[in-house]
Amino acid sequence: MMNYWLFKSEPSTFSIDHLSKCFNQITYWDGVRNFQARNYLRDQCKKGDMVLFYHSNADPPAAVGVSMVVKEGYVDSTAFDPQDKHFDTKSKKEKPTWYMIDIKFVMKFRREVSLDEIKKNAKLQKMVLVRPGTRLSIQPLTREEFEEIVRMGK
Repeated sequence: MMNYWLFKSEPSTFSIDHLSKCFNQITYWDGVRNFQARNYLRDQCKKGDMVLFYHSNADPPAAVGVSMVVKEGYVDSTAFDPQDKHFDTKSKKEKPTWYMIDIKFVMKFRREVSLDEIKKNAKLQKMVLVRPGTRLSIQPLTREEFEEIVRMGK
């Protein structure tokens, strides 16, 4: 059964345009340092799952495109590299803490779907994204939520 996700990224760090320019339009999704988001990556994100690419810390924050999971959760090696900004002294190779997946670019929306638009859409009122206090960088979506935002972005 296919899952649907929303992945947040700051566009100044890694945007939908960056993804579209990667070799074969595929990259790894590393640096997640929240346990719930890590659990989603490690345990629930499956090859073929669809992902809404969301630009956070943007003006305005918005869903900007679609990607797809092409490799399931594996150890995030950046946690072991002292030169990497995602280095974690507590994560050990023999018992890793952090995981990542690989995603592939599918499409960039014709128009961004802003957080304000999402909040105003009656079909999207139960989304994790619009719940007060929810800041997870990896969030589950229902198929209906995913399809509604894709429709709005086309």
